[in-house]
Amino acid sequence: MLVVKLGGSAGIDPGPTLDDLAELVQRERVVFIHGANARMDEFERKLGREPRQVQSSSGQVSRFTDTETMDTMLAIYTGLVNKRLVEALQARGVNAVGLSALDGGIARGRRKDTLRAIENGKPKILRGDYAGSIDEIDTTLLDLLLDNGYLPVLTPPALSKNGEAINVDGDKLSLQVAIAMHADALVILSNTAGLLADLDDPTSLVREIDISDDASVTAAMIAAGGRMKKKVQAGCDAVSAGIGRVVFADAAAAQPIRQALVGEGTVVRSSAPIGVEE
Repeated sequence: MLVVKLGGSAGIDPGPTLDDLAELVQRERVVFIHGANARMDEFERKLGREPRQVQSSSGQVSRFTDTETMDTMLAIYTGLVNKRLVEALQARGVNAVGLSALDGGIARGRRKDTLRAIENGKPKILRGDYAGSIDEIDTTLLDLLLDNGYLPVLTPPALSKNGEAINVDGDKLSLQVAIAMHADALVILSNTAGLLADLDDPTSLVREIDISDDASVTAAMIAAGGRMKKKVQAGCDAVSAGIGRVVFADAAAAQPIRQALVGEGTVVRSSAPIGVEE
């Protein structure tokens, strides 16, 4: 069982990932999860709105999602990007089904009533944000599709306890789905070769993060900037939860998923048995 997440940053060509998926689904159960961040920003600017990014006190960056922004998210994530990916997979002979995490209650969580953020260097409390965290995953619909030969193509948003659409982080969605599906591996593809110690130096790839080594995790979190912090944290959490392999890798590589599975990229692992103290 494999979970693959394709990031939504600018400049990512999904073609190599989709080609690889077309081969892998012939012999492996796969859930494919995607983002659409750059397309969302592009569309908002076309509408005359500047995307609003907020930073938490821990340095993590996220999108402020009011009701208008959620409408745009539904149009871009679950509409345009999701259906274009399904179209491209169908053209490759893959019987793909596009879903949001709303569908079938796949992902449910809590909407955060208030958001503590840093804007222009000042702490603020923001209200009216439709973002949240994932508390539970229901795999019923995913299992039904997989058992009948379909490839689920999944994207945020998720569903709040009150039945509202909520923006959830795509990497954290991938993590929770991987745990719930008892995946053997989680591959997160983006526009870099993995975690870079220096963003301006593509040769500074961090080859490994060992979650049983505090120094390794600390160094990785220092190297990670902006949205990459969430990816690193999600990867560490996945390994802690028992996922055998987590790899951050380059979506532009030939056969990017298979290359990631043989260690090309940043591999998150534990040198100590999970749940056993050294």
